[in-house]
Amino acid sequence: MNSVRYIGMDVHRDTISVAVLDESGRLMMQSVLQTRAAAILDFIHGLRGTLHVTCEEGTHSAWLYDLLVRRVAKLVVCNPRKNALLKSGSKSDAIDARKLAELLRADMLSAVYHGETSALEVQHVARSYTMLTEDTTRVMGRLKAVFRGQAVSCAGKKLYGKRHREDYLGQLGTGGLRRRAECLYQELDALQQLRREARRGLLVECRKHAAAQWLQSVPFLGPIRAGLLIGRVQTPHRFRTKRQFWTYCGLALETRDSGEYRVVNGQVERKRKAALIRGLNWNHNHEMKNLFKAAATTASMREGVLREFYLGLLAKGMRPEMARLTLARKIAAITLKIWKKGEAFDAEHLKLQAA
Repeated sequence: MNSVRYIGMDVHRDTISVAVLDESGRLMMQSVLQTRAAAILDFIHGLRGTLHVTCEEGTHSAWLYDLLVRRVAKLVVCNPRKNALLKSGSKSDAIDARKLAELLRADMLSAVYHGETSALEVQHVARSYTMLTEDTTRVMGRLKAVFRGQAVSCAGKKLYGKRHREDYLGQLGTGGLRRRAECLYQELDALQQLRREARRGLLVECRKHAAAQWLQSVPFLGPIRAGLLIGRVQTPHRFRTKRQFWTYCGLALETRDSGEYRVVNGQVERKRKAALIRGLNWNHNHEMKNLFKAAATTASMREGVLREFYLGLLAKGMRPEMARLTLARKIAAITLKIWKKGEAFDAEHLKLQAA
């Protein structure tokens, strides 16, 4: 019978430190490889037994996953934020590789999702659109800061248009500050053009997926948000329940409790005091959180069934910010449910426990 080999890889730009453990946890081999496909495959092919491999999520993780996923029995791309063992004691590439192998052997790694290829093109285009949107927002903030620093009134979006651009620049004189603003305007124009092209590409790729039609049936989930959902989530079946999806989107509540049980008259009883809520989970996908919060904010201000749901929460005495959070959680749960089932949105979903 083939024995299992646990392989930890500490991946860097030029080299990969590798540690191999046997089933009993004994270190069998340590090596340093070049971060090259040929070197990695030569090493993997030289090992006997059933191979279980792990590496941390990072710059090279997607490339390494595609390289090894069909060549080993098990491949885990793990979340580095949850590898507390790596932070204790001495640290080096060799030590980190061995600790990764030990965590893999003990089945204590938190895996990061990889592997859905059908939505890969949407994922790439969505990331380009998101990146250009963030860059555009950053340049707009810098441009507005130039004028605010000179006490020039520039509220709203009027500053960014071409119609009044010369009027604003005229208030900066002819020195270096004006040239700085002109450079920012040129950068903004280029980014806006690239962003429009990325947006068109995202819409084209999004239409190729049947899920886009179902997702867009949810109020305030337009084609762009549907494309971002498909690109980031890829498949809804990653999440067994809506609570797992809430955690991924940063909409899950974190609780703290201790000393839950006590002995009363010789019997073990659980205390009735509720667990303390410590806010939303911090480890999440920020794009998904922003997407559902933005959808909930818009829904709370425009007429429709979602606004009626929001007003019903306010009527029960819930604070507006908590009502918007509850609405965002409801939209996320409904989105997951209709995506899994392949059906359009129905107002009755608001009355049911979605997903």
